[in-house]
Amino acid sequence: MSLGRRWFCYAAATLLLGSFAACKKSGEGAAPAGSSAGAKTEATGLVVGHYASMTGSTAHFGQDTDKAVRMAVDEANANGGVLGKPVKLTTLDDRGDTAEAASAVTRLIDVEHVNALIGEVASSLSLAGARIAQRRGIPMISPSSTNPKVTQVGDYIFRVCFIDPFQGKVMATFARNTLKLDQVAILKDVKSDYSIGLADTFKTAFVALGGKIAVEQSYAAGDTDFSAQVTAVKATKAQALYVPGYYSEAGSIARTAQRLGLKVPLLGGDGWDAPELFSIGGDALDGSYFSNHFAPDGASPKGKAFMAAFKQKYGTDPTGLGMLGYDAAALLFDAVKRAGTTNGAAVRDALAQTKGFEGVTGKITMDKDRNPEKAAVILKISGGKAEYVGTVEP
Repeated sequence: MSLGRRWFCYAAATLLLGSFAACKKSGEGAAPAGSSAGAKTEATGLVVGHYASMTGSTAHFGQDTDKAVRMAVDEANANGGVLGKPVKLTTLDDRGDTAEAASAVTRLIDVEHVNALIGEVASSLSLAGARIAQRRGIPMISPSSTNPKVTQVGDYIFRVCFIDPFQGKVMATFARNTLKLDQVAILKDVKSDYSIGLADTFKTAFVALGGKIAVEQSYAAGDTDFSAQVTAVKATKAQALYVPGYYSEAGSIARTAQRLGLKVPLLGGDGWDAPELFSIGGDALDGSYFSNHFAPDGASPKGKAFMAAFKQKYGTDPTGLGMLGYDAAALLFDAVKRAGTTNGAAVRDALAQTKGFEGVTGKITMDKDRNPEKAAVILKISGGKAEYVGTVEP
């Protein structure tokens, strides 16, 4: 059988399995321990699936997160595993595509027989996978998807990061009250739930504080020419440009603004947090700000210890998103221990009851919507580095 035909057959089988799951009655799969997959995981130990953008335009996010998750797995196994058995981790690359994310989650459940999931960074991809995880009764923790819709999918879906209504309000308040800005323009990615959500919450909060949105422009992930949008912003009285997108486009937008003479700071969110931001944007980013989950110079002793271990192992500093990947895995292991079982419903309940869990990015207490109550930090870019400005509590 040719390679193309073998792939076709596998894809068809995966689609059939997914369709079968979708046709179950409401509530079926909510207690997976009775299934053959549940029996296998109880017998062999905790099997964790991680789906991430290991390749594509946001590959640094997926790779950094996966490295941190693997550190958590290695540490757990070095200390006897979880419930006395080793943890097994399988990572699948979704290439930054929603269809691939759904396919990866289906395969992790049906082929790899995972009983818990970690993923994704991007909110659109987390939403694609969360719907399947919820339907199949598999607990899922997103390390860093900030769109509120992610955990609204259902009671098996959690996250270890703050959400966009908080992050957007943080930057709007900083822009208005600290930077004393009256008018800000917005340039958002219309194909990203993350970008749209941040733009909406920033706009609402900034206007409520007496500010004005000078103009709203848009682009789509993968675009490389932002001349028209930047020109439109330059024609207004905007004192800053809010770009709630990912690092690849944010860096290019900064370069375009510099080339066209738009001399205002850019403002962004945690999607900027990658070393490639500085290699792409260079000195065009100087004087810009972004909100994030973590600041190295504001780390706790536990956070500093993790940073040192990560650098020793991989030869580079972790991003805030990578550190959230570690926290997602560590929290999962803690919940399984508290549950005393790998049963999906029991692990879900233990995750929901999390209070004061000490992660490397801070303490985690889950609210009723399965979102943690956590602070955000503001970072300022100068000389190719992001420097800590301040912390904003929820």
